[in-house]
Amino acid sequence: MRKNRAMRPHQIAVLALDGVVAFDVGSAVQVFTAARRADKESLYEVRVCGEGPVRSEGGFTVTPDFGLDALQTADTVIVAGIHFGGPVTDGTLPGNIRQALHKAYNRNARIISICTGASVLAAAGMLDGRTAATHWAWANRIGSLYPRVNWNFDVLFVDDGDILTSAGVGAGVDLCLHIVRGDHGTEVANRAARRCVVPPWRDGGQAQYIERPIPHAGGTGTAPTRAWTLDRIAEPVSLEEMAAHARMSIRTFTRRFRDETGMSPRQWLLSQRVAHAQLLLESTDLGIETVARRSGLGSATALRQHMQAAIGVAPSTYRRTFRHPVQSAS
Repeated sequence: MRKNRAMRPHQIAVLALDGVVAFDVGSAVQVFTAARRADKESLYEVRVCGEGPVRSEGGFTVTPDFGLDALQTADTVIVAGIHFGGPVTDGTLPGNIRQALHKAYNRNARIISICTGASVLAAAGMLDGRTAATHWAWANRIGSLYPRVNWNFDVLFVDDGDILTSAGVGAGVDLCLHIVRGDHGTEVANRAARRCVVPPWRDGGQAQYIERPIPHAGGTGTAPTRAWTLDRIAEPVSLEEMAAHARMSIRTFTRRFRDETGMSPRQWLLSQRVAHAQLLLESTDLGIETVARRSGLGSATALRQHMQAAIGVAPSTYRRTFRHPVQSAS
């Protein structure tokens, strides 16, 4: 991930084009504005930019305060989704927009798209050969317009290092919080999520939101069991115990759990244990063995293995990266 510039808030430019999804613009502004240190110091400065007033998909006009030149001073450029226009209609993109995006990228700006904003990046040729996400409902159209992109229509977002893409609407919030978490750690991201009254992360992918017949729940679900399990994060909790708590057979519980979260119970529990370990590494001075036990991972060896598999770094490396921002925010 491209690093923040020092000694000033990280500069973000949100690009609004004709046909813009207003929620994508507003949610990005809201999340990054809410990301502050514990002393309320702003970590990001957000500017909405574009070429004069643009029509939104909601039937009203959005007037950005800044022009395209804001892209050339931004550390991060966010392209909001669009619901009409060349990139989602015929694969065309105005030359000045293409040039502005490439100039920002070539000077090491981080590039992000929300929802169908990925079509803008694809039309600019910036996603060729890369894996990228966008809203599942646009899979056929966008997939056929840009066959050189490795589209993944099942995930909430794709972090490909210097270019990040997300699925629709709410997944843009997930991606923005992921970026805050990567830049400043879990504590800052969780604070921003609480301020925005959204979950700090969501399990599973957008496959769980694709239109399909909804199974009859019969007044039951796995959410109470997930809460019960999280209360026992440090303890060994088996699949059999989870199914028994939900008063379901293992087979029914596993199927319903996957329907609701997009993950198996074991995958979900492991992801929660790793996330809890990350928080402990950031916010405490506990030893690695203790962090592993309190996260239910058993041993430092297991913690190292699971963190390496999940986020690509060892616990000690993760702590060195994120412990300092947490201390300086207190």
